[in-house]
Amino acid sequence: MFFHPMDFLILIAFGLSLWAQFRVNSTFNRFAEVPVSTGLTGAEAARRMLDANGLGHIPIEHIPGTLTDHYDPISKTVRLSDPVFSGSSISAVSVACHEVGHAIQHKVAYPMLVARHYIFPVVNFASGVAPILLIAGFLMHWMNLVLLGIIFFSAAVAFQLITLPVEFNASSRARTLMVQMGFIRNAEEEGVGKVLNAAALTYVAAALISVLQLLKFVMIFANSRDE
Repeated sequence: MFFHPMDFLILIAFGLSLWAQFRVNSTFNRFAEVPVSTGLTGAEAARRMLDANGLGHIPIEHIPGTLTDHYDPISKTVRLSDPVFSGSSISAVSVACHEVGHAIQHKVAYPMLVARHYIFPVVNFASGVAPILLIAGFLMHWMNLVLLGIIFFSAAVAFQLITLPVEFNASSRARTLMVQMGFIRNAEEEGVGKVLNAAALTYVAAALISVLQLLKFVMIFANSRDE
């Protein structure tokens, strides 16, 4: 009932997602072994970048795990994982500065970040309801219920698409400031780019999967209406 030719494309996208996750881990681990020439730790680099951008009030907290780093816009806190907080590698400084990039976006009200914050409550609800509506609609052949599920699912897809420019922009800000502030040398910029690009690829893969799933549901709905 639920098989559709587009499932093949979704499987390919899912494979891409697994590969992207493998790549981000392997790239991070590779450059975690390459010390940054300035000797800065991730926490030190993040602190300097925050202070230089008028964000001295934002604290930096340590959190357990690996690649659990994030900027919390609610508490306005940069949280760095074990190898990033105390690490003085290209990976550590790159990831730390990327999270500061989000803090800077928050300060300047970067439009896509603002949009993501506004729709998050709706998406949080929609992502939980959409699967229930879609499954129930297909099982009971209630196309209006399917349509409602598609609308809710579209909100979740929109959130992931908005996330892409947010992540790329944060990386771009981080990379530019890292060079301007002397955190890295010119020869190290290539490694920074590889770390940040690998991380961004995971978001691209996730968005691609969601878009293909949405298209699949739309095509099934359209075909059902024609029958």
